[in-house]
Amino acid sequence: MGKYFGTDGVRGIANTELDSDKAYRMGRALACELYTALGRKPRVAIGRDTRISGSMLECALAAGICACGGDVYLLGVMPTPSVAYLTKEGDLDAGAVISASHNPFEHNGIKVFGGDGYKFDDEREERMEALMDSLPEGAMKTGADVGQVYDKSAEGAEKYESFIISCAGESLRPMKVMFDCANGASYKTAGKIFPALGLDCVFMSCSPDGININDMCGSTHMEELCRRVKEEGCDLGVAFDGDADRCLFCDENGNVIDGDDTLALLGTYMKKQGKLRGNVVATIMSNMGLASYLKPYGIEVTATKVGDRHVLEEMRRSGSNIGGEQSGHVILSDYATTGDGQLTALKFIEMLSSEDVKASQLASGIFHFPQVIKGVRVSNAVKKQVAGHRLIAEMEKKASEAFKGEGRINIRPSGTEALVRVMAEGRDKALVERIAGEACEAVEAAAKDLEGR
Repeated sequence: MGKYFGTDGVRGIANTELDSDKAYRMGRALACELYTALGRKPRVAIGRDTRISGSMLECALAAGICACGGDVYLLGVMPTPSVAYLTKEGDLDAGAVISASHNPFEHNGIKVFGGDGYKFDDEREERMEALMDSLPEGAMKTGADVGQVYDKSAEGAEKYESFIISCAGESLRPMKVMFDCANGASYKTAGKIFPALGLDCVFMSCSPDGININDMCGSTHMEELCRRVKEEGCDLGVAFDGDADRCLFCDENGNVIDGDDTLALLGTYMKKQGKLRGNVVATIMSNMGLASYLKPYGIEVTATKVGDRHVLEEMRRSGSNIGGEQSGHVILSDYATTGDGQLTALKFIEMLSSEDVKASQLASGIFHFPQVIKGVRVSNAVKKQVAGHRLIAEMEKKASEAFKGEGRINIRPSGTEALVRVMAEGRDKALVERIAGEACEAVEAAAKDLEGR
């Protein structure tokens, strides 16, 4: 993680850690980076989710891009993966998304895709960070070289919706599916995509007001969706997050099917169809049950560092065509360059249709090792240093001795929030819970020590 960029773009509380000035400087830096690389006026798409600070940051980002000679194509409220798709297919030079994904409404962020639809790599982000602090002479344009802003929201939405619909490989059997759109970026597109596929659709959390995004709804709060799916006799529940780059499911009984489960089920389905290439790529936070489920099918798991960008990097390196995270980011690289919740939902529903079974039957063979994941509130100033503290090293040694090779612990700073995340996993549930609790205490003590220096 750099000075401004974390694991998924620039993030922070709107008007505190991410204000209009930073967005403006980011826009200038993006246009300057592109102008230098291309030798001409760059074209940049901007999409955003529904949070209240989105339009403020959109204006500032667009102004910065125009100031350094870039043209801006506004997509309005659109899912993150739609920006990646439209950037690539529209022959644009970059796409920026204003979103804080699954976080509460007061947070926001900006992430950038290149013209190939892939997120900027570390080197380009480092160059942008330097440009955010100091622009070279001549970067600010005048006269006819100043950029312009164009509204492409209507045609962009239509093109993306048509693309997702076109990814359906076969006609779907009749199913009643409930979609929780998290009062976020999918609240319009999902309503166009899934009814067009012949599904009996029920939609919830589709009334964004700027502050209710992810508020007790969506993939981070599935309780209401699970309850309603069971009560209303639905075949499946689908929960998107705020920017719709991830989704989780629940079966007809209201039981959650997480990202690991989705990788397991889609991976084996693709293997059966002869369409799976390489290993299934997951992260070190994925449950050990994923590898256990896939092994009898002759499918291996490759684990990467946390973050969908690391998953994608490994997929591109190895040629794998499915990967993702427990949180619901699933990358299907035969179709997309990033995680896409609506694409994942389509492929999951297509699998259910083809197998002609209930979702509960499909997921019945998946076993989860006891796992505890907790977030410890730690200031951004010290969170990156906590993992290297001696108290954490002592805790990791203690956990290793206690698990005796049948468990693990992972302590890492969040790339998007002022948190240190603790994950403990093993065969013994009581031991896992004890180790997780002690690890959280160690994190708190380490942070206190660092803040007191």
